[in-house]
This record gives sequence, C-alpha cells and structure tokens, in this order.
Amino acid sequence: MAFPSRYPPDVIDAVVQRVADARAVRAYGAVTTVARQMNLDPRLVQKWVTKATTPTPHRAGSLAANAADPWETYLPAKLLHCRFCHQPMTQTEPHDSMQGYQCQRTCRPRPIDAAAIAATVGRAILRYAPRIIQSTGAPTPPHLAAIHAHRVLARVTVGATPTSITLTWRATPMLESNRLDTERVQRVAAARNLTLSDPLRARQLLHDSLAGVDPATAPAHPLHAEAAILLAELQLRLGHPADAITWAAYAQHSTVRLHGPTHPRSIRALYLHAAAHVRAGHHQRAYHLYRELAEHIATTAGPHAHLTLATHATTALVLHSLGHCQAARTLLADTITTHRREHPGHPATARMTRHLSRIWRDCAAAGHQHQDT
Repeated sequence: MAFPSRYPPDVIDAVVQRVADARAVRAYGAVTTVARQMNLDPRLVQKWVTKATTPTPHRAGSLAANAADPWETYLPAKLLHCRFCHQPMTQTEPHDSMQGYQCQRTCRPRPIDAAAIAATVGRAILRYAPRIIQSTGAPTPPHLAAIHAHRVLARVTVGATPTSITLTWRATPMLESNRLDTERVQRVAAARNLTLSDPLRARQLLHDSLAGVDPATAPAHPLHAEAAILLAELQLRLGHPADAITWAAYAQHSTVRLHGPTHPRSIRALYLHAAAHVRAGHHQRAYHLYRELAEHIATTAGPHAHLTLATHATTALVLHSLGHCQAARTLLADTITTHRREHPGHPATARMTRHLSRIWRDCAAAGHQHQDT
C-alpha cells in the first residue's frame, strides 16, 4: 500500500508515545506492533522513534542502535543456543555501543553481536518463509523479519561469528508443504530421466510424487499434471491402459485449467487420453477425443499441418474400429490426398495408404457391400 509522504507532528508524537508506553511494560517488538496497529510502515515508525530519542555519544556510531528497537534487536528468549557449550545464550547489557549475547558458562571471550544475528536470521526468514511477514507495501528489513523467528524456528545455533549459524525450522504447515513440494519435484525429475532405462523404477517414483492426489477430484497443479502425463505414458507403454486413462484424464483437465486447451502440454495430455481409450477398446470415447484433438491442433498449427492430418488419419482408423467402414475410407482417402499435396515425399503418406488398403481388404473379407462415393 502507499503511505503519505508527510504526517502532522501530533500524529508523529502520538505514535512515538505509544511505542514508549509499550516499551515501558517491556513489550516485545514495540515498534512493529504499534506500526501494525496504526497501519504504518515499521521503518517510518522506527525513524520517528530514533529521531525523538536524544542519542548519547557512545551510541552515535552504532548501526545496531540506530537500525532497530533494542527489544527488536534481540531474538525471543531461549531460542538462541551456543554451538560450543550447547547451552542457551542470554542477553547482555549494551556494552561498547553493542547489544549482544553471551553463553551461560561464558565460553566465549566476548559477547556476540545481537544485531548481526538478527540480520542473518531475518534474511533467512525473508528467503525461506516470507509469507509469515505481513506485507506493508515496502521491503521488510531483516531485523524486523527476525521478530517472527519464534513462529518458524525451533532453535538457532550460533558458532564463532554471527553468520555462522544453524537454523532448526519448525514443522509448520507452510514449511512442510515447501519440503514436500521439493521432494516431489526431485522425484518427477528422476522419473523423467529413468523412463527409458528403468520404467518400473520411474513408475514408482511417479506414484510416490502423486501420493495423496486423487485424480478424480484433485485441483489443477502444474507439478501433479507433469507427473500425471509421465505416468500415463508409462502405463500405456507397460500395458495398463485403464491406469493410463485415469492419469491422462487428470492431466488433460489440469493442463487445460492451467494453460488453456491449445497449449502443447494440453495437446499432449489430450493425445494420451485418446490413445489410452483406443488401447482399452473404448473406441466411441476415443473418436470424440481425437476429433477434439484435431480441432485444437488445427487452431495452432493449421488445418493442413502434418499433425492435423495425422490426427484425422487416426480418427479414420477409430471409425473403422467402430464399424463405420465407409466413413473411415472416405476420411482417410481425403486425408491422404491432402497430405500428399501439402507434404510431398513425407513417409506418413505411405503409411496412411497402407492403412486404407487394409480397410479395403477387411471390407472385402467381410463381404461388405458399401456404396462407393
């Protein structure tokens, strides 16, 4: 959101007083709390508070003192631990213009800078868990993001320097979801590389990546759609058309919702859906899917493109399987004529011609009496 460029002095004084009142009861994160209550930018409130506070000489050059509220510089109690003595670290009184932490057993020669730790932790939160920070319309400074450390971190372990830290994240739903998404991405990538060399292993990885996804009711999801396409292809190759139909149908629905019906992924999913129905013997359903496929390809590639004509040829074969021999012969003959004219010398023309000859032989063997057109 946009903030006014100037505020009247009485508003500024009121805000500063509210921060002072909050600090009087040692309220944690007073600046951020007041800023949120009054719908203000926390950085602006901090600027007013800093300006209203008369600096002492030994604090004038301190970045920590001028950058953050003293109570906001420190992390929540008992969150910080020492890597060497494994004990919680406690806050120290400001010394030499620095707010810091010290081990309970004083295993460190001097306190470690609290502002630097807050900056390191805040940057990690902004990178890995930005959604817990309420948006103010402006970038959040790391030390203000660190105020929320207790919401996503179970432990912060500090080494010799403020940047030598290890973060132990809480298993929050958001972070758990991010972890699961990462694992699914890795499984799908591994399966893609194994589809030719080890299809059974690839299929297992894809099943794992789709664990908990009901293809009949699951919402559109790009990663799930990609995994479903790969799984449908594998199931078709491995001779399981029923399973291929299930995942191809989800992939088609999902990709159309995500990208539209003429996107290459949607075309690929629709082709798999139609091919799986052919393999399962569902020729009526396959016929309608192939007609839809031909329309979408014609929209993107043109009515005379090779893929469009190849789909028409496949539709003719499905018509023949349905018993519509004459319609199949007519469609296939017209497709061959167009393909030979638009794509001279293409090997697909010869394949289409062989299919047409086979349909003629089947009709002759069955004694069909079709009226030639």
